[in-house]
Amino acid sequence: MAVKKFVTYNVLDNSGQISDNQQKLELTVLETSGNYLIHKDISRQQRQGTVSTKTRGEVRGGGRKPWKQKGTGRARAGSNRSPLWKGGGVIFGPKPRINSLKLNQKERQLSLQTLLYNKRNSILVIDNLENLLEAPKTKAFCNFCKISNIDVNQKLLIIVSKKTDYLKMSTRNLKNIELVLASNLNSLCLLKAKQILLTPLAINDLKETFNG
Repeated sequence: MAVKKFVTYNVLDNSGQISDNQQKLELTVLETSGNYLIHKDISRQQRQGTVSTKTRGEVRGGGRKPWKQKGTGRARAGSNRSPLWKGGGVIFGPKPRINSLKLNQKERQLSLQTLLYNKRNSILVIDNLENLLEAPKTKAFCNFCKISNIDVNQKLLIIVSKKTDYLKMSTRNLKNIELVLASNLNSLCLLKAKQILLTPLAINDLKETFNG
């Protein structure tokens, strides 16, 4: 059974101090554990079905018979691309296929909201984070994280309403940081994140998505 939960966040300004503004987010979560739904949603994203191997007919080469059929004392061989040979094809290897794991929109939204609620203690709301930087400098972003007690050595998910050029260029060289739009938020990136940064504009986008 789904129930309504209200989460209130203090908003940090550009200097890492708590401002007077507060943001409230209404989430619809499962009353009991929603792990089965989260697992279903993540399985849907990870099972892409794009893995592929080549059969003996697809491997390049092997057109000439390695040696004559009789008289050499060796076993018969018709191609050096046989699956029995090194560099040959693969027997019954995986091929691209469509993995259609059905998950409707309401289930996806319920999975997202349940994960957001479970990680509510790891979320920080930063005011105007989209326009925080005045130049594309990774050092400036790291300094802001330092004064805001944000550990860039852990998986950090930044959810914004708009990806500005300065923010993208300042975070792309940091391996533990993932920058996503609120409209493209998914369960997999939420699950991997140890810390989550939100902006008031991103919260408004999430409200429209969940209540729309």
